[in-house]
Amino acid sequence: MDGNGRWATARGLNRLAGHRKGVEAARRVIEAAPTLGIRTLTLYAFSSDNWRRPMEEVAGILGLLQYYLERETDRCVENGIRVSVIGRRDRLPPEVTAAIVAAEQATSACTQLHVRIAVDYSSRDMILQAAQQCAGWSRDNFAIALGNSDHGGTPAPDVDLLLRTGGEKRLSDFLLWECAYAELYFTDRMWPDFCAEDLEAALQSFRARERRFGAVPAPLLPAISF
Repeated sequence: MDGNGRWATARGLNRLAGHRKGVEAARRVIEAAPTLGIRTLTLYAFSSDNWRRPMEEVAGILGLLQYYLERETDRCVENGIRVSVIGRRDRLPPEVTAAIVAAEQATSACTQLHVRIAVDYSSRDMILQAAQQCAGWSRDNFAIALGNSDHGGTPAPDVDLLLRTGGEKRLSDFLLWECAYAELYFTDRMWPDFCAEDLEAALQSFRARERRFGAVPAPLLPAISF
């Protein structure tokens, strides 16, 4: 979800105003996803490197996360949207952690769409931690040890489409293990301006590609990450 700060700066606003608009974009994408056949959507909300940003911005981002989790949980339940959070929780404010736990518990039985939110997340740190702790050396065991999987002990889904907004044309420290065969899609659209039509355009590009995974093409049932 790139471009919040630049979107705000270009309009003479503070960066937190861009993050607020970014939350609105996330809502638009979440609402559109099920109608486009998406069943898993992962949003990179706050990376472990983001702690290096100004204290006011960090506090604002985490405050927005807490506010919208508390405000939107009932709506998620009504629309069958399951919410889960991946990443570290030991460095988050207690009130943010409580909002995460409450949202996860309230939406745990929802099946229409699974929204996974990465908070204080670093893929490289998770891979290092898994390498130190994993006892059974299989791909599935390692994937579970990464900490991105559901509590049921199954590996997290591989990413089918990695979508980068804001003109960024690179990978980030995000789901690197799961992105082994991800298709990449780049757009200059800043995240606060991203809408359902942009998501549909990305999916059209994805569906036009032939995915062989080293063998033969597979059915295109996307799990998408931003």
